[in-house]
Amino acid sequence: MAFASVMNIVGSGLTAQQLRLDVISENITNMNTTRTEGGGGAYRRKVVRFEAETDRDGFRLALANAMNASNRGAEKAGGVRVTDILEDPSDLPVTFDPDHPDANELGYVEMPNVTLVKEITDAMAATQAYSANVTAFNTLKTVLQRSLEIGG
Repeated sequence: MAFASVMNIVGSGLTAQQLRLDVISENITNMNTTRTEGGGGAYRRKVVRFEAETDRDGFRLALANAMNASNRGAEKAGGVRVTDILEDPSDLPVTFDPDHPDANELGYVEMPNVTLVKEITDAMAATQAYSANVTAFNTLKTVLQRSLEIGG
């Protein structure tokens, strides 16, 4: 696998985890938001959906090798991509607060389905994944430097 492919894989991981951290930050920021634009009720927690990006076509690669043809482009770099940012469908908790401007006629207010402990846990996991990608990038950088020293 070429060094550029590895850099693309690591870069996709960094980008995906950064977006995940952005979404987690949005969730934490809105953990007390009881009214969204357009009268949509309380804020709903958002989650990021990842998908493996493996555009490797084994048959095409094998056919190109069997025909001694160039397999350039037959094997592309993998990685990860964000396919969706979804709303968490879990129930919105309600609290009794008759003085709240968004309380219903019984005095209950729908609150966001955001739990701070869950968001912090997700943020820690995203930070660890981001850190692992940085480590992979630094390892690649070291390998490249050593290869230049050998060739020079």
